[in-house]
Amino acid sequence: MAFKEGTMIARDIMTPDPRCVTERDSVQAAARLMVELHCGCLPVVEDMERKHLVGMVTDRDLAVRVIAPGKPVDTPVGEVMSVDVSCCTADMRVEDVEDIMAQRRVRRVPVVDDRGDCVGIIALADIARVAEASETLDDREVARVVEHVSERSDTARTEVDIGVFPERLAAAQPHPVHPWRAR
Repeated sequence: MAFKEGTMIARDIMTPDPRCVTERDSVQAAARLMVELHCGCLPVVEDMERKHLVGMVTDRDLAVRVIAPGKPVDTPVGEVMSVDVSCCTADMRVEDVEDIMAQRRVRRVPVVDDRGDCVGIIALADIARVAEASETLDDREVARVVEHVSERSDTARTEVDIGVFPERLAAAQPHPVHPWRAR
């Protein structure tokens, strides 16, 4: 993406300290939190103190992996979450976050620190708001990201809508970023 001026980083546009759920929380608790927060995705963490990212759960996960097969509302989030997560760090350029969204076709990217703890989240809407409010982002490039994220894939997705993208993270970071996976 081409910036008109200056360089924005993930920290500049992320929602800091997002609400999260744990693998042990019920899918009903996750769904209720999504309703309360008016969101369609929640980071899944090992525990609420450190917030080490282990996955993401989306409203689509709940529809496809809980409601469609008729699982009970007390099903643990860990059974239905996506475990391979595309993420970024707070000092990554927004351009690189947009590339992750476009190439992986995801609408939200969690922001993690160097230990893999969730410190924020960036939604496609955050990028659109910044583009609208400033001259630093090129509108055509934002439109490109939206187009790629919304594009149907020729290959059907099976279990995971969110995929790990470690080579992009490693290339964008001065220190190694290791992908973390649920056990």
